[in-house]
Amino acid sequence: MSDYVIHNGCWNDLATDAKKVRTLVFIQEQNIAENEEWDAEDEKSLHFVMYDQNHAIATARLLENNSIGRVAVLKNYRGQGLGQQLMQHIIAVAATEQRDFLKLSAQVHAVGFYENLGFKLEGDSYLDCGIPHVDMRMEI
Repeated sequence: MSDYVIHNGCWNDLATDAKKVRTLVFIQEQNIAENEEWDAEDEKSLHFVMYDQNHAIATARLLENNSIGRVAVLKNYRGQGLGQQLMQHIIAVAATEQRDFLKLSAQVHAVGFYENLGFKLEGDSYLDCGIPHVDMRMEI
């Protein structure tokens, strides 16, 4: 198995690699419009990119309001526990930053994945970019 490395930092440092992953997963695979994918939150968020060698394979961001978003793993790397590894890293970073909780808007098909990490459902499902989502939260 390869050694995967996770880098975290500002948008200026990680934008090129995060954009590659998000473009493939959200824009091309899930058909999300480009104008809905990119927003002003990128400039203010802490970004995470996972690498296999020097190849970006997964990404996510942590917003100032404790919301985790834009979690994406390239198709060829899914089912290997890498999303879980990335999320555990984000949770650990949030804990060191003394954040009290984390929240996210999960695609409904991924609810079990987030529940296994300790997130709990909050409220009813809704559409975001035409995809069913539900809010989730965890205390740290």
